[in-house]
Amino acid sequence: MKSKRLKPRRLVVLGFFGVIATGTGLLMLPVSSVSGKGIPFVDSLFTSTSAVCVTGLVCVDPGSNFSVFGQVVLAALIQVGGLSITFIGVVASLAAGGRLGIGKQRILKESLNLSSGKDLMSIVKAVAYVTVAFESAGAVLSYVTFSGDYAPAKAAGLSVFHSIAAFNNAGFDVLGDYKSLTDYRGDAWLCIVTSGLIIFGGLGFFVISELAARKPPKKWSLHTKAVICTTLGLIAGGTLMIKLAEGRNITWLESYFQSVSARTAGFASIPIGEMSKAGLLVLIVLMFIGASPGSTGGGIKTATFFVLLQKLRSVITSSHCGAFRRKIPDAVVTKAFLVLTMAVEVVLISTFAVCMLEPEFSFEAILFEVVSGFSTTGLSTGITPDLCDASKIIISATMFVGRLGPLTIATIWLSRDLPAGTYSEEEITIG
Repeated sequence: MKSKRLKPRRLVVLGFFGVIATGTGLLMLPVSSVSGKGIPFVDSLFTSTSAVCVTGLVCVDPGSNFSVFGQVVLAALIQVGGLSITFIGVVASLAAGGRLGIGKQRILKESLNLSSGKDLMSIVKAVAYVTVAFESAGAVLSYVTFSGDYAPAKAAGLSVFHSIAAFNNAGFDVLGDYKSLTDYRGDAWLCIVTSGLIIFGGLGFFVISELAARKPPKKWSLHTKAVICTTLGLIAGGTLMIKLAEGRNITWLESYFQSVSARTAGFASIPIGEMSKAGLLVLIVLMFIGASPGSTGGGIKTATFFVLLQKLRSVITSSHCGAFRRKIPDAVVTKAFLVLTMAVEVVLISTFAVCMLEPEFSFEAILFEVVSGFSTTGLSTGITPDLCDASKIIISATMFVGRLGPLTIATIWLSRDLPAGTYSEEEITIG
């Protein structure tokens, strides 16, 4: 019974493996590169993993090294990775006249990270409609800016790619020279459009579908209330902290944009490598928390952070763990602490390994890169292209674990049935 219950999770993981492998092969083709020689295996694997895991870390510049075909492949990998291959497969099956059977429901529930299969069909429709609507609107609005600097065809291509990358919280850009959006740091229009796509893409499809239902805030679920409050708090707090850390070197618009982007999107309107250590620390914290469950982003998730804060408050005040007149189940609290613990372990192990392999780089730069990979953010201090192949593989694995979740990866292979008997209890002194 246990193996059957875990089968959908294994299918999701294998699906991601398959897409990454396919993407690696396509990016290695001569037609994918500007030079016509193809991209080396490790660099193709890293780029494919980064795209499917909607990260944005790159070891070769997409704008300078990939041809139009290669960039189309990247956009497709980002889209598939953001929605998950299982979701796209099920939607294609439904479009062809198939039915949403029990097996497909279980796979969709795992791929969208939903706690239950309630109203799954309506969520599927909402995800499809919302994705098309936001990415189409984002492309049209982004074209306003790009059309001023590029020919119409080029501007249209950039707009579509940028919209897909932004809504799926993947920090890829094809502007060239690893510049990201630094050339548009003062462009309020593009910054607001991009940040809007990032925010809605990072809220999670369940939250978006509930907002689309036009329910009054009092009737929102606890999950939606937690996600929205935490998201707004992190954006406001991150903006303030980044501005305080960087002072006159950064405007309020740039502070706001980096606060939003650090939550798993990975676009940079300022050179990240030139930020202060305090500023990098703020970004690391924001990246580690990440987006929301059921979204295109990574990190430990806003809902996890919210539950941890509520548990801390309840311990300090000797009250029930809950919010908005609702009690949070003990099982949810336990899962939140498990997610936090395993995330810290993955980051520490990966950072240690890369530090051993790359002694020439500073600790904070390596930690930043690893957290960026784990949280599927894509922000970089600039060291990724200079990493050795072993370090690239380590960060690729970190991105994969971060995208699917360390708890999901662990339970697939390590979960066992509980023994019939139990041991006697004995206390351990804590603190």
